[in-house]
Amino acid sequence: MTEHLHTSTQIQLVQRPQGIPTEHDFHIQRVELSPLNEGEVRVRNEFISFDPYMRGRMNDSKSYIPPFPLGETMTGSAVGRVIESRAEGFSEGDLVTHFMGWRDIAQGSAEEFTAVPELGDKPVSAYLGVLGLTGMTAFAGLTKVAQMKDGDTVFVSGAAGAVGSIVGQIARHRGARAVIGSAGSAEKTALLTERYGFTHAINYKEAPILEQLAEVAPEGIDVYFDNVGGDHLEAALAHLNRYGRAALCGAISVYNAEDPLSLQGPRFMTNIVTRSLTLQGFVLQDYLQYADEFRAEIAPLVMDGTIKDDETVVEGLDQAIEAFLGLFEGKNTGKMVVRI
Repeated sequence: MTEHLHTSTQIQLVQRPQGIPTEHDFHIQRVELSPLNEGEVRVRNEFISFDPYMRGRMNDSKSYIPPFPLGETMTGSAVGRVIESRAEGFSEGDLVTHFMGWRDIAQGSAEEFTAVPELGDKPVSAYLGVLGLTGMTAFAGLTKVAQMKDGDTVFVSGAAGAVGSIVGQIARHRGARAVIGSAGSAEKTALLTERYGFTHAINYKEAPILEQLAEVAPEGIDVYFDNVGGDHLEAALAHLNRYGRAALCGAISVYNAEDPLSLQGPRFMTNIVTRSLTLQGFVLQDYLQYADEFRAEIAPLVMDGTIKDDETVVEGLDQAIEAFLGLFEGKNTGKMVVRI
């Protein structure tokens, strides 16, 4: 067996970022792999997922998922192929998903890997995006948390991102009266209406989101799917109709705040009471019981092209840190992945 199958290039967190992460917060390490024990599998990753939530794991703070330990390889969703197996049910060449990203070769017990079917002409990176945790986050947040109904007006922030672009398409498929999305460039807003089927698109860099939302939703909104927080959440609070619902998935606008205590809360909070609004934060791990329902409804729409799933593909593990940092500069359209 060649040498590169005995070593793994891995990216470790070596210090807690202050504000926006820099390359100095990470270290690339070559790790010698031990021979496989009975019941273990070795996988060559093909694609690694990079997601905004990973920024929170770089802080040493209590959350729904433990922080990344310093000096250890970071983790995240990945898809790859078995290159060696001593585990029943796994053979060389099998396609698998797992949670050992940020490395080119992954090794562990068979329980850490899930065999998945081939996707024909569709890239296997779809298992990290629309057919994986990203797509299910969009589905669960819109249908279970926000409980979108036929005829609702839906507003999605970060709408050209991995989750937001899927939320808007599911909303249209489920009969939303209007779907409004915000993004940060003319190119991205064009994608929202021309490719993803949003009825209205807002470039939040052109004017205050509060004003623009009033223009495109004069009768208000019924559902808000939040990936951004900050001024977008404030605008939604101002325009949610009576009994409106908000699914709070992320707040990327404040993830890199150097002093979180200096952040001010949004205005229009009294509308929560006077309009009987429901704002619910959620993490996907509380909605995994809907995985079969998600796959049954969404997978056929993806495979026949009804739901579009764009990706920003960065080539090579040596570009992984740059790819991750690009999430906070709006460099991705759809899912951000690194191809090994």
